[in-house]
Amino acid sequence: MTDLNELMKQAQKMQDQFKQAQNNLTRLVAEGQSGAGLIVIKINGRYDVISVSLDDSVLKEGKEFIEDLISAAFNDAVRKLEDKKKQAMSSMTGGFKFPEGFNFPV
Repeated sequence: MTDLNELMKQAQKMQDQFKQAQNNLTRLVAEGQSGAGLIVIKINGRYDVISVSLDDSVLKEGKEFIEDLISAAFNDAVRKLEDKKKQAMSSMTGGFKFPEGFNFPV
């Protein structure tokens, strides 16, 4: 019976660690840029946009150009956030490799 109790304790501990890891991942912040820094977008670990910064010189450009720069900056932020999440999870899991395409539900 002791082995079952120990196994349950370990499972509970792993579940608590997983919840903490999820919480930590939502607090990550990534910054994406485009147009050599003319547009900067910051997002958090839930992919919510925290801030958008546009250099005044961009406002002289056409609408489509600005839209393209915003999209590129957001995509850059998403890629950087994904890299940060992978690094964070790798350090938390001791380098254990998850299957390709596996994402933690954050």
